[in-house]
This record gives sequence, C-alpha cells and structure tokens, in this order.
Amino acid sequence: MGKKDTGLMPKEVAFGKATALCSGSEHCTHQIREKLSQWDVSPDDVEEIINRLVKEKYIDNQRFARAYCHDKFCYNHWGRFKIRQMLCNLRLSDEEIAEGMQVIPEEAYQEALEDALRAKDRTLHEKDVYQHKAKLVRHLLSRGFETELVIDAVNEYMNLG
Repeated sequence: MGKKDTGLMPKEVAFGKATALCSGSEHCTHQIREKLSQWDVSPDDVEEIINRLVKEKYIDNQRFARAYCHDKFCYNHWGRFKIRQMLCNLRLSDEEIAEGMQVIPEEAYQEALEDALRAKDRTLHEKDVYQHKAKLVRHLLSRGFETELVIDAVNEYMNLG
C-alpha cells in the first residue's frame, strides 16, 4: 500500500526482527515497543506486533521480571531498591515487579549485603569512625540496598548498634 512510499518498515519484517530479538534474550513489552519505534514501524502496527508477540509467548513481562531480578541480584549484586527502580523505568506493573522480586531469597539477600559491606570495608582507610561508617552506608545505598537494612548491618558490623 503506501508503506513503501512512507519509509515505514513492513509489519511482517518488523515481526520477524522482533521474534529474533525475543528468541535471543528476555525482553519486556516496553523494550520491544521502543525497538519497533526505532525501526520506523507505524504505531498501529507496533500494537499489533506487541499483542502477537505476547500471544505467542515471545514476550512475557512476568517471566522478564523474574529473569531480570535474578540476574541483577546474582551477577550485578544489586539491592532490591535499585532493581525495583530499573523495572519501574521499564514500565512494568507493581504486580509484575512483586512477582519478579520473589526470586531473591531473603537469606541470600542478607548475605549479599554483608558481603558488599565487608568488601567495601577492606578498601577504606578512614580513621574517623563516623566518616568510615558514612562511606560504607553511601556505598551500600548506591548498590540499591534498603536504608534500614544498611543502617542495621553497618551498625552491627561496626559494633555501634
């Protein structure tokens, strides 16, 4: 029709590229929607392609959330807060995020926090105990661990609590 004249990518070509992308790794609907827009797919075709990808199980936001949480926790050693923020940026729903977070075992999470604390402590040479504590707290917060957990862990580690 007029698509060749407008320079838009044909729907079937875009669907093929999207299935190849989704077959290689997990992606959420937002990521694929952005890709399709970058490929100059018409907005109507974008929604049709997204719906078809979901229907054919190429995209599953809950599956994506579980994989994302697992990978960012296990490999990047991020805390829940940072993971949640990134998933919010990817426009996942609260329910999808909550389901994804369930893959992080509480014991392993606490252990990761303590490991990050000990690792950072080995690199610090601060003499003032409060400056030392502040640096530990800032580091752990930047990793995405929750404020209350960080304060408790640092106080316990430094025998201040």
